[in-house]
Amino acid sequence: MSDFTASLWDNLKQVLAAVILAVIVKTSVVEAYKIPTQSMEDTLLVGDFLLANKMVYGARIPILDWRLPAWDHPEQGDVVIFIFPRDGVTKYIKRCVAGPGDTVLVKDKQVFVNGTEFENPPLSKFEIGPDGQPVVLPRKAGGMDSRDNFGPYVVPPECYFMMGDNRDNSSDSRYWGPVPYRMIMGEAMAIHWSWDDTIHPSPDVSITDPLSVPRMFLHNAWYFVQKVRWDRLFSLIT
Repeated sequence: MSDFTASLWDNLKQVLAAVILAVIVKTSVVEAYKIPTQSMEDTLLVGDFLLANKMVYGARIPILDWRLPAWDHPEQGDVVIFIFPRDGVTKYIKRCVAGPGDTVLVKDKQVFVNGTEFENPPLSKFEIGPDGQPVVLPRKAGGMDSRDNFGPYVVPPECYFMMGDNRDNSSDSRYWGPVPYRMIMGEAMAIHWSWDDTIHPSPDVSITDPLSVPRMFLHNAWYFVQKVRWDRLFSLIT
């Protein structure tokens, strides 16, 4: 083997090792996640980019899909990333309200777990009516649950009840049920980047317009300072 070939092989091995390490870290230790919807406002905003701890609830080994022992299980108040139970693919992020065997009751918007009031997160949101008061929806005909009056509901074994902090604009366990433990991916830790595209919105990108991509980059570069939410960078999620 020539010196050139040996050097090329050494470099290739280093690159492969780095790629493998990056994949292991991303899939088993820490993963980045982007907030796409308003369901966790104002705790988390659209355009926030998070780091999630995947070890705490038991990281999965890539390819083999083995799960390492968990350090802990989701507790009340944890902000959790999980796979949406209805499709088994989409990643959701909500706040854990209750665990296995707990009884959840929502009465006129206030959440109770096992008869004890679950304190609203500091930045939680509710729909406000013209009178300046939160809008409360009564139970539907026949005593069916509504977003503001739900339960009592007993969380099944190995499952968790999740709700968004933006209580009146969140698709969560009130509508599609609990989250099995096997679908939980990790706990949200911190915001490492935050981008507000409502300020000077980015121009559309089209495959039929070759100039649309550089136009978008130039636009965002020009308004970069205004669009970054500087006060949210590196903030912990609580």
